[in-house]
Amino acid sequence: WKTKKQDTVSMSSAEAEYRAMAYTLKELKWLKELLRSFGVGHDQPMKLYCDSTAALHIAANPVFHERTKHVESDCHFVRDAVQNNLITTEHITTEEQPADILTKALPSTSFT
Repeated sequence: WKTKKQDTVSMSSAEAEYRAMAYTLKELKWLKELLRSFGVGHDQPMKLYCDSTAALHIAANPVFHERTKHVESDCHFVRDAVQNNLITTEHITTEEQPADILTKALPSTSFT
């Protein structure tokens, strides 16, 4: 979708990915409402892809753990959206993630 420098410092790569999921969810909710204003309804859960299994586990697990206590509560609406069936999260590999070309030092063969 896009690459953007985060405004806050994350304590781990999992938190950074989880924050990116939160930002993307905000965009998805806005887009869903925009489509609804045009008369295009969509009642199915939206799919949110992520290449971080750790971030996906944070989103899927309703229990707060010692390792995730530093994640700010404003990001946990991703977890709420999963529990309320607003979104489904799915793992995507680096090869399937075109945004990684802008964020990782990968060989050009990964994106041909």
